[in-house]
Amino acid sequence: MAPAGDREGYWGPTTSTLDWCEENYAVTWYIAEFLVGMGSWCFHMTLKYEMQLLDELPMIYSCCIFVYCMFECFKMKNSVNYHLLFTLVLFSLIVTMVYLKVKEPIFHQVMYGMLVFTLVVRSIYIVTWVYPWLRGLGYTSLGVFLLGFLFWNIDNIFCDSLRNFRKKVPPIIGVATQFHAWWHILTGLGSYLHILFSLYTRTLYLRYRPKVKFLFGIWPVILFEPLRKQ
Repeated sequence: MAPAGDREGYWGPTTSTLDWCEENYAVTWYIAEFLVGMGSWCFHMTLKYEMQLLDELPMIYSCCIFVYCMFECFKMKNSVNYHLLFTLVLFSLIVTMVYLKVKEPIFHQVMYGMLVFTLVVRSIYIVTWVYPWLRGLGYTSLGVFLLGFLFWNIDNIFCDSLRNFRKKVPPIIGVATQFHAWWHILTGLGSYLHILFSLYTRTLYLRYRPKVKFLFGIWPVILFEPLRKQ
């Protein structure tokens, strides 16, 4: 977490319940935290509470979608699990209402962590008991995400030391130590790989014969071969 006393910029006083370790308005008077991912751009630009909700609550909603997909990947095409759907929608509504009331970031982090843990357990089950040959993709997704989580914790725990270090080194090195930005990059990549893992699992069950290919030799995508005949 950032220490108190950060400068004030175009958007006025900070009203969010969180302020990360990036120096506020260090690059431009219009953007409080410049280096953070586009997905939460509004929050990190303004550090306003309303924009914080726009950043954090969709994390819960999207993760619920991931959970539904992972638990329904072995069902027949066009089937709908209304019980699971209702449970996840209810969970999202309860988290939203409680978070609006208590305004405690730890609550959001715990709820999000529960969903991620559910995805991890389900993924480990799939690569252990169903499709062992997907371990590489599954564990790479998990490893990249956990690396981002590690950087996020380093940024929180050693914030004062990191800020002092950046003042003593060239800007290019200081940029590389913005670990909250790395959290966004790595968790975004980990989430993308998890989506590929989910797609591969689902389409393999539906007999679409998916394959992982690399665009330009580096960026993984899923391609499908013709449907197998029964």
